[in-house]
Amino acid sequence: MFTHWLVFPASVLRGRGAIKHLGAMCGRLGQRAMLVGGKRAIASVEAKVADQLEQQMVSYLGSEVFNGECCQEEINRLADIFRTQGVEVIIATGGGKAIDATKAAGVACNVPVVTLPSIAGTCSAVTSLTFRYHQDGQFRDMYPLPCGPAAAVIDADLLAAAPLHWLSAGIGDTLAKWYEYRAISDLSQLTGLAGVARTNSELCYTLIEHFAADACFAVQEGKANNALEQVLDAIFLYAGLTSIMSNGAHTGAAHALYEGFTACDKTRHVAHGLLVGYGNLCLLALEGRSDEELLTAIALAQASAVPTQLSQLAGGITEEDLAVIIDRSLSTPDMGNMPGEIEFGAIRRAIDRVEQLSLRGAAAKDRD
Repeated sequence: MFTHWLVFPASVLRGRGAIKHLGAMCGRLGQRAMLVGGKRAIASVEAKVADQLEQQMVSYLGSEVFNGECCQEEINRLADIFRTQGVEVIIATGGGKAIDATKAAGVACNVPVVTLPSIAGTCSAVTSLTFRYHQDGQFRDMYPLPCGPAAAVIDADLLAAAPLHWLSAGIGDTLAKWYEYRAISDLSQLTGLAGVARTNSELCYTLIEHFAADACFAVQEGKANNALEQVLDAIFLYAGLTSIMSNGAHTGAAHALYEGFTACDKTRHVAHGLLVGYGNLCLLALEGRSDEELLTAIALAQASAVPTQLSQLAGGITEEDLAVIIDRSLSTPDMGNMPGEIEFGAIRRAIDRVEQLSLRGAAAKDRD
């Protein structure tokens, strides 16, 4: 008999000023805390983290800088540090790669992890999945973890201060929850769990459709508003629930293309959600959806600062580069989730169609 294993975060704190509860949360988990993240992420949160820990008389052991790639070697390195330092609670900050590596390292040494995302690029802060890469940045696999974060602290004030392109990445990745799940799910075969995943994924789309433009304005102003909170809920909570309810089996061509993009050194280091966001449009074209529907999706992506043309991802992408990207995407499990067999030519034509419609949409916008 198959057992469906659902792994949720133990607690989620969300809203403006949520970081004010970080110290109390950590104090219930351990008395020796370490902060892990990229240099910029640590700089943006360390003073507040240290103050929170001091208020709860939790020893702050300092910070450890993430090396930039969520590879098994980095996961092992972090786990060794946690063991050596006697860390009892880990605070993971930054974006998806830093948080994913820290979650996996925490599991490896049985230390609880509290996630404190400083950018809203993915739903990593709430999931029990780690996207692993090779040391050179090429995608390796989606690695399930036996437990989720002990707590996720989603502070809208903190996230409002991050650069806009990170929110755009989160929007692109979250829109994929609907576009991809709709493409791969069979309405006639939906179970209760699959139905919940599909409902959550559609809610992600609806919230972004209504609130993305005002949320982007909030980030440009550096001040949280209700629209930003709604979009953050979509990125972290509802997208995260989609991932949890589907046990990670919610991805399709958009994520497959993302994995393909990591095989090209020109696009490998573009944010996950920006590549997925572009891949969403190619997925819609691959499905044969109407020009009107594609133009609507392109307009939403443009309003959210998600790339809609290859040139917006990176300069100088050649036919040879595209061949590598497409070939890699075709070999991924994500592409295997798509209904029917997908061929090289179909993806190449989908990319061309997105390029043409994106230029058409931009020209129409200029005329307006």
